[in-house]
Amino acid sequence: MISPAKGVLSDRYVIIWDYDEANRIYFSGFFGKPMNVKKPKGPFNEPLVLDPVESIYLSEKRKLEVYEGSKKLSTAKLIEFFRNTYEDLEEKYAVYSFLRDHGYVVLPGIKFGGDFAVYRKGPGIEHAPYILTVTNPEKFLSVSEIVLAGRLARSVKKKYIFAVTGEKPFLIGLEWWKP
Repeated sequence: MISPAKGVLSDRYVIIWDYDEANRIYFSGFFGKPMNVKKPKGPFNEPLVLDPVESIYLSEKRKLEVYEGSKKLSTAKLIEFFRNTYEDLEEKYAVYSFLRDHGYVVLPGIKFGGDFAVYRKGPGIEHAPYILTVTNPEKFLSVSEIVLAGRLARSVKKKYIFAVTGEKPFLIGLEWWKP
């Protein structure tokens, strides 16, 4: 078994400073974003920046150990730390881990107007076919929100998915359609 990579907790992220470990984690499923590299095609000589949900997922899967100074943090402590700075952390993490466990590559989707960009294969191999926003069953989605999501998805040539949280996420897909 390969030993877990070592990451260091910063105020909003976890950083893997060792280049070999950074490459191993990134190329094991397109986790994180290498510093100063827009679209990595091969090995890079930069640290890897992981967002909170990626860090928690890798910690839970025992592929990452996160340290705050010399103190190793448990997954539970990592969740507790990020809960204050990452909106709806538990709900977004539940959807993220569900999709990752089903073989999808899930990256932050803010540049597309959603919570996540979802790939079947990964960045650099394909364009993300889906934009995903996490919502809860109590939230009312207005017609305006649905139309806005559909128009946004069409403008970036993607399908829009609302992931409704629950025991297992319920996925609702939108696709602009011409008769």
